[in-house]
Amino acid sequence: MAPTGGLWLGVPMGVEVEAKSYSREERQRYREKVRQNLDVFERMLASSQFEFEKPMTGMELELNLVDDNFQPRFANLEVLAAIADSDFQTELAQYNIEMNVRPRPLPGDSALELEEDLRRSLNNAEEKAHSAQARIVPIGILPTIMPEHFEGDWITANNRYAALNDSIFYARGEDIYLDIEGPTGERVHTYSDTIAPESACTSMQLHLQVAPADFANYWNAAQAIVGPQLALAANSPYFFGQRLHAETRIELFKQATDTRSIELKNQGVRPRVFFGERWITSIFDLFEENVRYFPALLAECGDEDPIALLEQGVAPTLAELRLHNGTVYRWNRPIYDVVNGTPHLRVENRVLPAGPSMIDVMANAAFYYGVVRQLAREERPIWTRMSFAAAEENFRRCARDGIDARIYWPGFGEVRADELVLRHLLPMAHEGLADWGVSAAVRDRYLSVIEGRCITAANGAEWQVHMVEAFEATGMDRPTALRSMLERYISHVHENLPVHEWPREI
Repeated sequence: MAPTGGLWLGVPMGVEVEAKSYSREERQRYREKVRQNLDVFERMLASSQFEFEKPMTGMELELNLVDDNFQPRFANLEVLAAIADSDFQTELAQYNIEMNVRPRPLPGDSALELEEDLRRSLNNAEEKAHSAQARIVPIGILPTIMPEHFEGDWITANNRYAALNDSIFYARGEDIYLDIEGPTGERVHTYSDTIAPESACTSMQLHLQVAPADFANYWNAAQAIVGPQLALAANSPYFFGQRLHAETRIELFKQATDTRSIELKNQGVRPRVFFGERWITSIFDLFEENVRYFPALLAECGDEDPIALLEQGVAPTLAELRLHNGTVYRWNRPIYDVVNGTPHLRVENRVLPAGPSMIDVMANAAFYYGVVRQLAREERPIWTRMSFAAAEENFRRCARDGIDARIYWPGFGEVRADELVLRHLLPMAHEGLADWGVSAAVRDRYLSVIEGRCITAANGAEWQVHMVEAFEATGMDRPTALRSMLERYISHVHENLPVHEWPREI
């Protein structure tokens, strides 16, 4: 929920808000300002010049903090003070931080340089975090988080987090109910009187800057491949001590931020964690849906007159529309931003979990950027051959079953996700990256990781489950097995081996 750093301003959820609650008058003014922003945005799409000549990419990586016993360490402000790097920022809970990667072009060997930068930044942050008795973990859900950890002072001291928590419960009118069941019958079913469980969902977000005319193709392509993305990269099998979905983060995030009562769900009201309902023809479709379907959670208004600025030839920030957009949690989110006076558009891919190692992170990014490029440029696009409902069902199955998921794909019928990747999507990723101008060295390094996961049927979630079961087979109880697994996990992260090559013996 935080912004991209560096040259991009990012989603305004990272901008401090003034109030923790809002009056009826403030909410009415905000509603009117959002609708005005939407009208101006529509005019801009028809007449303004957007920056899109360079294939710029960006990344956000959310991280967990643990103590020496591998329990959550609620000290993010202390850790950030020790790190003293503006690329690291707060997140919702005190055991979360976020690392923002400055935007950079995609071609050439840029990805190899980025991997080294990521490793250097993470190693430096890890070393400095030790002074705050903390260690840093890139993982989809911290497996040692338990309900009792949210009984005390868990939320980061920041108005926007408090306002978000209060607004969700104001809209919902009752406690949040979590109900997730895993493949072996283990289950979490509990109530929460805060959005604290949402903080367990730590992810990686990938940004891609695109031209307005190309946005719909890239968003549709990104929607089509979220299932295979999850199957390859699932890394969140445990929550509250229970083995649940391969990528439990998906269902947990949906339930933990749900503003709907049971009655509103029964009426078909849309959830704020929103896959969507249809393929689109313009970025405007998404912003218009967000305004039409979702009431405001945060109602922060500025003094900008977007109409006057537009008539002066100045790109308005459209801060209210962007703030509202940042509180509708699409798995592929549309982004409008202004940098150095020039507006641009981005697709923000939000489906991936954090971790495991930096080479895994880079492999996930390379696969996404390559495949989405080719799908967006096909003469007969995938979204003309596959229903939107099929794409959503692929997404659901892959979040639940991970590397073992079976999905539908035109021309293949129902097929294992790893087989589809090996036979069809991996060659497509190579071609797409080559079209971006990415070097052969980059393509070979990262896409070989994807190939290795498919051949071994191993990803982060599968490795975690294997190790926990192995520890339990020695007589350990579940909490001890989770701590032991996490200790091994952290050591392998710093070795920077891809997860399918991690040792499995105990």
